[in-house]
Amino acid sequence: MAGDLLRPGLRLVVCGYNPSLTSGKSGHHYAHPGNRFWRVLHASGITDRLYRPEEDEALPGSLGIGFTNLCPRPTRRADELSREEIRAGALELERKLEKFRPRVVAYAGIGVYRWFRAKGKVSWGVQPEPAVPGVTDVVLPSPSGLNRMSFDELVEHYRRIVPLIG
Repeated sequence: MAGDLLRPGLRLVVCGYNPSLTSGKSGHHYAHPGNRFWRVLHASGITDRLYRPEEDEALPGSLGIGFTNLCPRPTRRADELSREEIRAGALELERKLEKFRPRVVAYAGIGVYRWFRAKGKVSWGVQPEPAVPGVTDVVLPSPSGLNRMSFDELVEHYRRIVPLIG
């Protein structure tokens, strides 16, 4: 299973809904071939080159980029998660953010942030009130192939966090 890749001092933590079935089997984040995550990270300037899912474990140490999910259970679609899993995941995510205190948390999907903060109305970009003081919350579109947003639109959204992570 694609477990957390977290440690103190990260510039960026990317938080998804939950692992895909492919990520669950491979043990690597954003491993489904239809997911545009790694290409978007490179095209937006967040990473210096195009990384492969199998290289995810190197990113916390080399680039200060970590990974987590709202819920740990792999599914085909995020809407397969139960309310109980989401509530438990939200409590655990807040605990992780308080413990590790990354500079920025990028929520890869507007629903991730809605579920985490139990909010109905959320907009893209930096959120006015962080979940954890001192940690900047940024809501970005999901890079999943299920999201119909164009690649160029995704890149534009992700590019906006580059100045925040320095």
